[in-house]
Amino acid sequence: MLDGGLGSELERRGCYTRDTLWSARVLLDEPEQIARVHRDYLEAGADCIISASYQISFEGFERAGLCAFDTERALRGSVAIAQQECSEFEKKHGRRALVAASVGPYGAMLANGAEFHGNYGIGLEELMAFHGRRMRILWEAGPDVLACETIPSFEEAEALVECLHELPEATAWFTFTCSDDRHTGHGEEFGDCVRWLDRETQAVAIGVNCTAPGLVASLIRIAREETEKPIVVYPNSGRRWDAAQRTWVGPESERDFGALAKSWRQAGARWIGGCCGTTPEDVRKIRENWVV
Repeated sequence: MLDGGLGSELERRGCYTRDTLWSARVLLDEPEQIARVHRDYLEAGADCIISASYQISFEGFERAGLCAFDTERALRGSVAIAQQECSEFEKKHGRRALVAASVGPYGAMLANGAEFHGNYGIGLEELMAFHGRRMRILWEAGPDVLACETIPSFEEAEALVECLHELPEATAWFTFTCSDDRHTGHGEEFGDCVRWLDRETQAVAIGVNCTAPGLVASLIRIAREETEKPIVVYPNSGRRWDAAQRTWVGPESERDFGALAKSWRQAGARWIGGCCGTTPEDVRKIRENWVV
């Protein structure tokens, strides 16, 4: 079991997240709020916490007036906070939880919603330059796995894999954001992406995240046809990201994540959680309906 939304949960609790750095701004200014959200997800039943590094990049921090030292400290700090909360939780409850270091897409740095369509106007080499350095720093911080998440296109997945090859001891899961029940946000066949990643030994799980819940069952079936690796799914609440207002808009989908998670496990998913708009209560419902 994974955790749920971080930036949206921080916003729900009154933190300011409309900065271009989103949850990374909270990490810089109020790290105790990040720790509290991690703690609440663990108490709700999560077995894995995703670090608050999604929006951290050297380019994005530079645009916000911060230096490379600030960026590296934030990357390492995001993992350290998650590790500390997992350690305290294990001492208290005797149950170990994993830490996944979030590797957000290039579009997250642009802060214009481009992570949902992947039309960046740059090539593979530029994507590799963007991802490589921070992936190395995140892995050196000691997480259990890297979470290459909210990937909108095959090309960005390819860039992430090339960077992963530079870290031969590292492992990662790869999750795409999808526009419908067959295609990535950029338009590639999801099944083709899964088939390609299946051959990568450092890719330990493949799936989708920040995708509408109603699309997940079909995407699981497609993935199941292309890989024997664990399928990981953590959809959003079904709302749409408004880049201009920097907030989620529109109605939410069905919120009984417990029943949904049960159906997703029956369809073949093995790592399940929530993304933007989901809460510790949703994770608690997943735990209550968990079927091994």
